[in-house]
Amino acid sequence: MEPQVKQKFDRYPEGVVLSLMKLRDEIFTVVKEESIEGFKETIKWGEPSYIAKYGSTLRFDWKPKQPDQYCLYFNCNTRLVKTFKEVYSNELTFAGNRAIILRFNDAIPWPVLRHCISMSLRYHQLKHLPLLGA
Repeated sequence: MEPQVKQKFDRYPEGVVLSLMKLRDEIFTVVKEESIEGFKETIKWGEPSYIAKYGSTLRFDWKPKQPDQYCLYFNCNTRLVKTFKEVYSNELTFAGNRAIILRFNDAIPWPVLRHCISMSLRYHQLKHLPLLGA
């Protein structure tokens, strides 16, 4: 883990960090399983952020103002969240055109979320396809 990212994780409350580490692990699983090129973990806008050579940056964070949830953020200038809404509106909750909301007390649809992560990390390879190839 990058030192800046570790520092960020060290500041999260204990219960929160477990869920965020699970989300981080799922991102790394997608990267490994799909051989995502040029993958990098960093901090952007004060949040753990993930980018790949042909992808669009994705970030996640927990905010004290909304303690029962955390969000996975996507570039609002892409078609990512619009596509996710069209394909997964029954499985996921969204915030505008930029985020997937995950609630601590809800079951997380990990296969669906991994697919969204994959589309983000491969966005520039998929953006010409209808529904990003979903």
